[in-house]
Amino acid sequence: MSAPLKSTPLVAPGHTRPITHLSFSPIQDDGTFLLVSSCKDGNPMLREWTGDWIGTFLGHKGAVWSTKLSLDGSRAASGSADFTAKVWDTYSGNCLHSFPHNHIVRSVALSPQATHLLSGGQEKKVRIFDLNRPDAEPDFLFDSGLLSHDGTIKSVVWVGEHTGVTAGEDGKVKWWDLRSREMTKVIAFPDPISSMELSLPTQRLVLTSGKTVNFIPALPHTGHSTHTLTMRYAPSSASIHPIHQDRFVTGSMTDEWVRVHGINGEEVDVLKGHHGPVHCVEFSPDGEMYASGSEDGTIRLWQTTPGKTYGLWQGSGTNGQ
Repeated sequence: MSAPLKSTPLVAPGHTRPITHLSFSPIQDDGTFLLVSSCKDGNPMLREWTGDWIGTFLGHKGAVWSTKLSLDGSRAASGSADFTAKVWDTYSGNCLHSFPHNHIVRSVALSPQATHLLSGGQEKKVRIFDLNRPDAEPDFLFDSGLLSHDGTIKSVVWVGEHTGVTAGEDGKVKWWDLRSREMTKVIAFPDPISSMELSLPTQRLVLTSGKTVNFIPALPHTGHSTHTLTMRYAPSSASIHPIHQDRFVTGSMTDEWVRVHGINGEEVDVLKGHHGPVHCVEFSPDGEMYASGSEDGTIRLWQTTPGKTYGLWQGSGTNGQ
């Protein structure tokens, strides 16, 4: 009996320092999608769904911690250690807007129509910018006093038309009505939150905190419950299969492996290829592959079904890493 095929990753080079964040666009009208990467080298990169490089956004003067794409792929937003958040035209690569902050920006999110921008970071404040009035002062989302969270804000996401969700090192996830600027719900975790991503097709937040992976309804009061799994290690990031929702992938700061788990937490596969801790993982919107970014400065693309002819993979069935 032949051994099961192991996923042979494609390596997407180009960055020179650790990868901090990865984000795919939704599937576009032509059936393709985009991948954008953030890196401590300060140069976010845009790639085709195959992993091929399209271009680099040049302008930040510090590590970039987060980059997100608009739903139609025409805009990208980035947050950086240079105390700015920037909005880019993905066709030309030009910076359209640059918004100053008073501290490191750790996360950004664009509204569905790319008319507004959310940002958060080490200032512990969430800002909302109107991209139609880029010179106007931003609005702030305050819980109490003058802060949005009691610790560094690790992630901000925009859900639907009028909801923002923020997660911080204070262990709290907060939902905000972006029309009234008021907080509508909060969930507290015992450990700092290390990552939070919106799975757009499943309308779930995938959140890591301590040794847990948590799947949370993106919008409150939908009737769905939170699903929490405790791992034997502390995951740095997690992403759920967007179609089947039967598995998720994780990275970890304690080793160099990408792990695949069934939805109940059982370990299905361990993928070796990186040469440093894995900071971030993300499923493609069609579920056919997932990307991982590492301390080693590389992005690796892994097939969900090894050996399948897809993208740059030719279905050779090789077992090499």
